Amino acid sequence: MITRAFLSLCILASSAAAADWPTFLGPNRDGTSPETGGLLDAWPKSGPTVLWSRDIGTGYAAPSVIDGMLVLFHREGDFEVAEAMDAVTGKSIWSYKAPTKFEDPFGYNNGPRNAPLLTKDRCYLFGADGNLICLDRVSGKELWKRVTSKEFDVPEAFFGVGSAPVLDGNRLIVQVGGQTNSGIVAFDAATGKTLWENGGEKTWNGVLMKGWPGEPFVKWDVGHPGFQKAASYCTPVLATIHGRRHVLTVTRQGLLSLDPETGAHNFSFWFRSNREESVNAMTPIVKDDLIFISSAYYRSGSVLLRVKPDGKGVDEVWRSLSLEMHWSQPNLVDGNLYAFSGRNEPDGVFRCVDFMTGTVKWERDERWRKGGHGKLRGEPMPDVFARGWAIHVDGKLIALGEAGLLGLFKPDSTKCVELARWQVPGLVYPTWAGPVLSNGRLYLRSEEKLVCVDIAKR
Repeated sequence: MITRAFLSLCILASSAAAADWPTFLGPNRDGTSPETGGLLDAWPKSGPTVLWSRDIGTGYAAPSVIDGMLVLFHREGDFEVAEAMDAVTGKSIWSYKAPTKFEDPFGYNNGPRNAPLLTKDRCYLFGADGNLICLDRVSGKELWKRVTSKEFDVPEAFFGVGSAPVLDGNRLIVQVGGQTNSGIVAFDAATGKTLWENGGEKTWNGVLMKGWPGEPFVKWDVGHPGFQKAASYCTPVLATIHGRRHVLTVTRQGLLSLDPETGAHNFSFWFRSNREESVNAMTPIVKDDLIFISSAYYRSGSVLLRVKPDGKGVDEVWRSLSLEMHWSQPNLVDGNLYAFSGRNEPDGVFRCVDFMTGTVKWERDERWRKGGHGKLRGEPMPDVFARGWAIHVDGKLIALGEAGLLGLFKPDSTKCVELARWQVPGLVYPTWAGPVLSNGRLYLRSEEKLVCVDIAKR
């Protein structure tokens, strides 16, 4: 009789180099995976093998995977639920529930937006209503909790809390968006104690709002809703540039760099649409001393910045509308950005853009000419990706469209090279969480379905 343990050993042995996906944007926090070899080079028209699928609670948070355990953060009724599962079988291991009253003011779903952050022994959650929670990863027991919305005087955001925490040693760094100078807060990862906070009035008051009509200066007023909101939906990223360490994030007002150890201000760069109804959501891309940021709202477009040698400022390299990124992050491969650009479904286009110049090298129309979230919910989409999301692994791009179309591409700066496509059974609009890869298995979720797909050469 073939045992489950034997099957697990065979699965692990079939991949030349497997890896976990323990946090938002993967092990490198840049949408890439170190898995090499052992993955399918193409798929049959019927698609790769579905290993298991489950109906789940609502939300937009991608799952995270470590040491054979998958943790999904979703909502069931009046509770945000972290559920640990066996990554191979989907079988539940433990479940943690936290009460929530969050209601999306624009009619989107009320579930959590942020992927869990997993370590060897901890699971960190950041809910849609701002509850920051630390669990024991093995048992699911709550270890500490911070109610950031009340403790840091956080104004109500447009779509709930959508910025995932990052871990830097013993510091859990979170975009909180509190008043008046608690835009970014570092917590002790073991105890939840506040270590430092920065970003807000001291950062932005008096700054020139470059690109705005008349280019006025910021007047920080906690009673003014336009500037009262400090948080965006961008997850911070850690980088070392010119020998100086930075935690970089795009707040509602723009790019902010702080010292991750002390919270001291390095530099800031105004980057915001001049419309009130706008957000920044894309996590910055860092390459050497260059930082790429982008937004999809009202012609914000993209900017490439070069950090000055002293680490205390930036210069613009280029600014363009060649990419307008909403929530997904481009893939930087061999000096080119590959990305699904566009604010809404009818705007979707797949592009290759030169990283150093912003020049569009090629593009492919992915638009769905209908539109409107309320009209599309639950619908299958025509054979387009619209605003998709891709990860880079083993020399290929694995893309997931916002109605569950899965694609495999070869990065090529001269033309769009599609190797395979397949509509994932059970996934419909909106499928907004990015694909997750761990040990040859893809984990894909929509609002109410989680699907595990085998893309390994078994």
